Amino acid sequence: MTDPKQIYQNRIAEFKNSKKKVQKKLLIFSLLRLFVFALVVYGAYQFWGDFRVVALILFVGIAVFVALIHLFSNFKYQNKKLEALLDINETEFKTSRSNFSFFPDGEKYQNDQHAFSQDTDLFGHKSFFQYLNRTQLPEGEKCLANKLQENHIEAIVEKQELIKEIAEKIDFRQDFAAHAKLMQTDEKTDKILSWLTNYKKFVPQFMSWIPYVFSGLSVVVIVLFYIEILSGSQFLLWFFIGIGISGIFLKKVNALSQFAGKAQSVFQQYAKLLDLIEQTEFTSINGKEIQSTISQDQIQFSAYLKKFSKHIDNLEQRNNMLLGVVFNGFLLWDLQQSYKIENWIKQHYLKVKSTFDVIAEFDALSSLGNFSFNHQNYVFPTIDEQAKTQLHVEAAIHPLLETETAVANNLSLQTENFVILTGANMAGKSTFLRTLALQIIMANIGLPVRAKKCIYRPIKLITSMRTTDSLADESSYFYAELTRLKQIVDTLENENYFVILDEILKGTNSTDKAIGAQKFVKRLLREKAVGIIATHDLSLCTLADEFSTIENYYFDAEIINDELHFDYRIKEGVCKNMNASFLLEKMGLV
Repeated sequence: MTDPKQIYQNRIAEFKNSKKKVQKKLLIFSLLRLFVFALVVYGAYQFWGDFRVVALILFVGIAVFVALIHLFSNFKYQNKKLEALLDINETEFKTSRSNFSFFPDGEKYQNDQHAFSQDTDLFGHKSFFQYLNRTQLPEGEKCLANKLQENHIEAIVEKQELIKEIAEKIDFRQDFAAHAKLMQTDEKTDKILSWLTNYKKFVPQFMSWIPYVFSGLSVVVIVLFYIEILSGSQFLLWFFIGIGISGIFLKKVNALSQFAGKAQSVFQQYAKLLDLIEQTEFTSINGKEIQSTISQDQIQFSAYLKKFSKHIDNLEQRNNMLLGVVFNGFLLWDLQQSYKIENWIKQHYLKVKSTFDVIAEFDALSSLGNFSFNHQNYVFPTIDEQAKTQLHVEAAIHPLLETETAVANNLSLQTENFVILTGANMAGKSTFLRTLALQIIMANIGLPVRAKKCIYRPIKLITSMRTTDSLADESSYFYAELTRLKQIVDTLENENYFVILDEILKGTNSTDKAIGAQKFVKRLLREKAVGIIATHDLSLCTLADEFSTIENYYFDAEIINDELHFDYRIKEGVCKNMNASFLLEKMGLV
């Protein structure tokens, strides 16, 4: 077992050293650019009277200068990537169960109508999502939130294998995160998809060959001008013919360029992310399957995406006043690149959405792999879809509890078993319910769980632990709770679920509550539900005498030297010690 903290520390030192080397290269290329610029200015000054020599110096000088800019940009990106990698590792190094509030908390995904997310503190401040989330893209964050809420129980073993594989690929995960972290664009992918889907062509089909013929003729014109067969006026006439042809489509090219320029950064960055996914070897079934969706005609789609990004980049050269005018005058540059962009859209726009989805998927999967890597003492549940045991956990602990204070608990539930859990206030009932809920949620998405052992027969989860009323909907708390309980019963009529309930029917009197709770639990048994209910109502425990599938467990509290003590350990049986009266006296309320 490796020590994640030590690995992060080693990587921090490694990336700091690499960053120093890249910064030296940036300085060298900055000085080279300055030298080339000075040399071009000096050469143009020395041969100012000779137009042909000056033009040649400018042409060669600009070409070299552009090449140096390109190299400088590559090193600049490397430097930014190393900064991102440093930030990723430094953040992981300082992250702990008490220090993770700097990650996005996913509050916007909270849904009080969901089967379990509201009750399990899945989203929000200090939530499990916030502890888990390492996504860098909005789409990846949404994908991760969906995974936590989807309640899918299919192919869990395959999910586990992929998460194990990604956990081992720390270079892939962090390179992916670093590239994604550098994506800074105001354009969202759904807007880009809408633009691609609804795009209308404007470049005529014959422009597929005319610009190339015109460019070839331009080469001839330039050569004839330099050997003094053509005059300067003839040379300029040809140039203005090219400008005129390009000008016919100027307005539509401007519109294309405006949006393409905004989308360019997205395509460039996504090409990097796709390239990472394509170049990584996956052995898991799910990894190979996801990889296969980002190829087209047996060609990796990143190659197509890079080509599209290159077409956009080429079109953007028109914004350079000198190059734009020259290129359009002699090469019909705008039409060449616009035709290529439009042709690409026609051939590949349908593939872009699935490609964006794959990138979002891997952004989410990287968070799951990172979680597994950081918690190597967790166990992957043993999945047995035919077992009589629904859930067996040994030394289970809530993933957000500090190790120093956490108390581990065991529980084993057979299919159709139902546990009635009693206990004193603050003894640990609600925390244990949320521990079980998270064990199921984590198991269903393929994550390891915080336990020494876990045997699990996959089952969907539904809860009623924190019902809220809605004044806007004019519903009382009691009615809101009844609505939730009806939703649970209706759900159980169609499919098996693991049911977790905490102190149901709180909105009515104690006698009515006791009768109603017993009837509801009996209804759950008729539906062959498996699960657990926490209650202060000891009369509910008598159901164990009537039904062999019901078991009683409890959390205890003791008063020692006039102080209340909890051991937070679950025990078989019914709780005898309650603490409400003691607490009222202790706080001077009675």
